[in-house]
Amino acid sequence: QVQLDESGGGLVQPGGSLRLSCAASGNILSINAMGWYRQAPGKQRELVASINKHGFTRYLDSVKGRFTISRDNANINLLMNSLRPEDTAVYYCNAYWVVDYVGRDSWGQGTQVTVSS
Repeated sequence: QVQLDESGGGLVQPGGSLRLSCAASGNILSINAMGWYRQAPGKQRELVASINKHGFTRYLDSVKGRFTISRDNANINLLMNSLRPEDTAVYYCNAYWVVDYVGRDSWGQGTQVTVSS
């Protein structure tokens, strides 16, 4: 099992910055990739950014150049700059891990990010 503990989030004005952090525990050696998803009211959950065990990163087009994902051992951070009202959502940390050739997902509890003046 992999457990995820999120921190960060909150209320910020448009153009501001926030940092989200996620710490993994448990079977961390089985983790292939970690990332951040978000879900706004009435919308589907979408991948915001991910980083795999080789350091390869992926970003949602709308956050490229504004958000940066980084990894430090079993912890990941998401630095969000130039925030926009449309970035408002609940952000979830995700870990994809593999044991005995079976892939599984673990999720954090979610943290609210609100961008508003």
